[in-house]
Amino acid sequence: MAKVSGQKFTVLKDKKTVVTRAGLWKVPHNTTEDEIYLKVGRYKKPENWIETEVAELDNPKSELTLTGEEFSNLITFIQENYEPFKNGTQAFIPLDNPYDVSVAHQVKQLLNLDDRQRMLDFLIQNDVIPTDLEIGLAHAKRSRAIDEFNSMLELDLTENNWQHWFEINSWVLGTDFVKVLDERTIDTANISDFLMQSYDGFLDIVEIKRPEGGLKFWQASLDHGNHIPHSDLIKAITQASIYIHEVEREADSHKFFQRVGGVRTIKPRCTLIYGRSGDWTTEQQEAFRILNSSYHNLTIMTFDHVIERAKRILGQNC
Repeated sequence: MAKVSGQKFTVLKDKKTVVTRAGLWKVPHNTTEDEIYLKVGRYKKPENWIETEVAELDNPKSELTLTGEEFSNLITFIQENYEPFKNGTQAFIPLDNPYDVSVAHQVKQLLNLDDRQRMLDFLIQNDVIPTDLEIGLAHAKRSRAIDEFNSMLELDLTENNWQHWFEINSWVLGTDFVKVLDERTIDTANISDFLMQSYDGFLDIVEIKRPEGGLKFWQASLDHGNHIPHSDLIKAITQASIYIHEVEREADSHKFFQRVGGVRTIKPRCTLIYGRSGDWTTEQQEAFRILNSSYHNLTIMTFDHVIERAKRILGQNC
């Protein structure tokens, strides 16, 4: 390799009529550090060709000059990727830089392979995910769900949006429920928001009334000094009670039993999620407690109760 002051060249390939050459030279700067540039070119051979120290050659077939920053990035790329790529690896996770954005993309590709069951078995059998990380991931996912719930409360959303959120995050309903059933239809006239399998293996119902629909919980005026349910709430309770009744009527139906995946129906209960309670007075909270105690197969929760329960499940202060 020839060498002159501030320049350095080498021939990469010498063919009969064409030569491929690379050159380095230093570019001085007054206010910043000097830069090293790289030029790679393929040239027509001049007559009587000998390896030359001249920076420029005539008749370039192709030529590329990289600035100092580009050259430095190229060096890093080669250092990190050449050996793994040479050995047949097209994607890998560099352990010396595990939190780069590109790593997240590769991990997603790995975890999104089509054969999910095989991937799950692989992760479990090889103890890939430590227990504390698994717990942390579940906790983080549920925390994001709570943030999403709070954001949704600020919007005028339809019941479909809430149904979708509760389907994904049924854990907020507590340990009474273990599974959301695929079937929602009770009969030709009644479709519930959710049919659920309870912890004891039987079928229960969840009904949701969106909090932004203008539905009232309490009557505006007291009755004999007591808070009483608004007619909107009475209608929702009546609907929930009808669902309970109709499910009981279907309890001996073999077709219904098959539609709900073989979950048995005995004395079904319903959870009604309705309204807001964040600004209730002490008297309204007491009235709510009394109201709920009057039903043996129906539990009423507000959206604020749901989020409070979710926070307690995660150990967050309410």
